[in-house]
Amino acid sequence: MFKKINLEKYVRNIPDFPKPGILFRDVTTLIQDGAAFKASVDKLVKKYKNQKIDKVVAVEARGFIFGAALAYRLGVGFVPVRKKGKLPFKTNSVTYSLEYGSDTLEIHQDAISTGDKVLIVDDLLATGGTVKAVTELVEGLKGEIAGIAFVIELFDLNGRDKLKGYDIYSLIKFPGH
Repeated sequence: MFKKINLEKYVRNIPDFPKPGILFRDVTTLIQDGAAFKASVDKLVKKYKNQKIDKVVAVEARGFIFGAALAYRLGVGFVPVRKKGKLPFKTNSVTYSLEYGSDTLEIHQDAISTGDKVLIVDDLLATGGTVKAVTELVEGLKGEIAGIAFVIELFDLNGRDKLKGYDIYSLIKFPGH
C-alpha cells in the first residue's frame, strides 16, 4: 500500500540559481526525507514493474539516485550515462546543445545489448536536450526505449517536444518560471 504523500511540497524553490531569472527546483530536499524519497521510488516501481525492463539508464548526478534505486527494486541492471571522460572503458558519445554551449555524454559500449528494453530515468525534464542525447546513445547500442521517467517536469519549457514518440512519465509537474 502506498502512503499518500504530496511530493511537490518536498521540492525546494531557489530563485535566481544558477543565474538571475531561473527558478531552480531542488530535488535534494525530497531525497533527504525518507518517506518522500521512498514514495517517489515506489511510484516509479508501480508504473514500470510489469513492463519487463532489462536495464535502467540514468544521467549523472541526481538521475543516478533515482535510477539506481529503481533498478534495484525492479531487479534489473543499472547503466550510468556520464559526462565525457568519466567512464573507464570504451564508450560511445554524443554531443548536444545547451542554452549556453554544448556538452558531451558517454555510455559504455557494452552497457546495453541489442533488444534490451531500457527505461531512462532523470531527476528533471526542462528543455529535453540532455535526455534526447541519452535516447541517441541507447538507440545507438540497439536498445529499445520502453519509457522515460522524471521526478520533476517543467511543463512549460516544452521538453516533451524533443522526446516525441517516447512514453514519458513525470511524478511532479511545475511551470518552469
